[in-house]
Amino acid sequence: MPYLFTSESVSEGHPDKVADQISDALIDHFLAFDPNSKVACETLVTTGQVVLAGEVNTNTYLDVQTIARDVIMKIGYTKADYMFEANSCGVISAIHEQSADINQGVDRKSDDGFEAKANAQGAGDQGMMFGYATVETDNYMPLALDLSHKILQELADVRRENKRIKYLRPDAKAQVTIEYSDSNKPQRIDTIVVSTQHDDFAEDEEMLAKIKSDIINYVIPRVKKKLKPSLKKLFNDQIQYHINPTGKFVIGGPHGDTGLTGRKIIVDTYGGKGAHGGGAFSGKDPSKVDRSAAYATRHIAKNLVAAGVASEVLVQVSYAIGVAKPCGIFVDTYGTAKVKGADGKKMKDGEIAKIVERIFDMRPYAIEQRLKLRTPIYSETAAYGHMGREPQTVTKVFENAGQKVEQEVELFTWEKLDYIDQVKQAFGL
Repeated sequence: MPYLFTSESVSEGHPDKVADQISDALIDHFLAFDPNSKVACETLVTTGQVVLAGEVNTNTYLDVQTIARDVIMKIGYTKADYMFEANSCGVISAIHEQSADINQGVDRKSDDGFEAKANAQGAGDQGMMFGYATVETDNYMPLALDLSHKILQELADVRRENKRIKYLRPDAKAQVTIEYSDSNKPQRIDTIVVSTQHDDFAEDEEMLAKIKSDIINYVIPRVKKKLKPSLKKLFNDQIQYHINPTGKFVIGGPHGDTGLTGRKIIVDTYGGKGAHGGGAFSGKDPSKVDRSAAYATRHIAKNLVAAGVASEVLVQVSYAIGVAKPCGIFVDTYGTAKVKGADGKKMKDGEIAKIVERIFDMRPYAIEQRLKLRTPIYSETAAYGHMGREPQTVTKVFENAGQKVEQEVELFTWEKLDYIDQVKQAFGL
């Protein structure tokens, strides 16, 4: 029996994403000026106001007001009409020193050497983290979420071009529903929902008709044009479109809805596919396994699928606070495993997990080193998903209180397919 599956995304101007981007900009600046910083910072945004709170253990001082305003400016909140504007909003900081009780389990002293450091650095918290990958798309992401991200990225590009469509404001959401076959293959797009903030530029009926026409006839074709032929075929004349279905959407962003760091964890990961351990990413340095281990499990899942171990993989890892070795690693291939054991029979998921444990060192320090996480790479993750992005090397420049740091960094290292050969060798592929 065919079934429907839906995922959503939110734009960089969504209030929760504004909060995420400010928190991750702070992380990047702390790491740029002190790579050993331990940070957990939360952001709240509302009408004309930004509140920063959290715990920090660092040797640097940041001008957090300027950093927050720069993020808001870049997103596009630059007009007083938005009731939340980069230069005029208030920024209150309640960031304080990290608890010594927490830090003692993470920052134990160790002798030099990888093994000593890896065994000494415990997990920043207890909990479980999940990584997921599927052959459904070229970036091994669930299709509904991938399309939702692409729609909003295109909408943001159109907004910044300010040529064909000039009324767009930063806040937006998109949702895509895919019809799947009994064999879990995408068959067609059933529904597309787009809600975009906009200027009040005409009478309601005329305005809504114009927005609907522009999204369906201009934005969606731009998205479709960038897709490979097999995905273009999923678009047809029977798609149900709901464009700003509640009516006009002039009041939006932090003025329309309070935003908080870490409130879009499903958007950030797999759109409801696979599983989620509950921990948010933004605002946390890589000693927090909520973030680093989630990246590491995505790295594992993607390399397993790309190597041909299975068509779909979910990987779970769990930790005790202050303890380096994981409590356990779990693998679920949803019955799609393609590898055989020594007895010639299809390998059980438990057997796969044991091999994964041998290939990938999941101690927090080892994850940080393998994925190069103690560098300022996090601002780019804070909108349009932390997973499924393109790995790249860039040069970033950070300025703070008269200091300037220029650093070459690798973005989205957990998306690299750099363990395929090791995985194939371990599984005899």
